Amino acid sequence: MSIARDVIRSTRGRVVLAVITVWAAFQGWLSIEAPGKISKELAGASDKVNIQIDMPFTPERFHVLAFQKYGRIAGADDHSIGLRGVKRTDLNAVARPYWVTSVGPIKEED
Repeated sequence: MSIARDVIRSTRGRVVLAVITVWAAFQGWLSIEAPGKISKELAGASDKVNIQIDMPFTPERFHVLAFQKYGRIAGADDHSIGLRGVKRTDLNAVARPYWVTSVGPIKEED
C-alpha cells in the first residue's frame, strides 16, 4: 500500500494518474459514440457492406490508409471515403475515430 500512497502524494504521480484517467475517459467516449455514427440503412443480412465514411474535412493519405485495412477503397471526394467489402463486425471500428462524423451506405453514381 505504500507505493500507492507514495504515488498519490507526489505531484508527478497525480499528473500521471490524471493523464491516464483522461485518456481512459476519451477511449470510453469513442467506444460509446461509434454505434451512433452508423446509419440504420446498413442493417441487413449480408456479411459485407459497401460504406461511405463522412468526415468534416478533406481526407488525406493518412485517413485513406487507416481505413484501407477494413476494405477496398472505392474513392474519396471532398469530405468522404468510399469503402467496399467491409465486414459488419468492423463497422464500429470504422466509426470509432473522432474525425468520423457518420458511416452510411455508399452513394452509387448513376
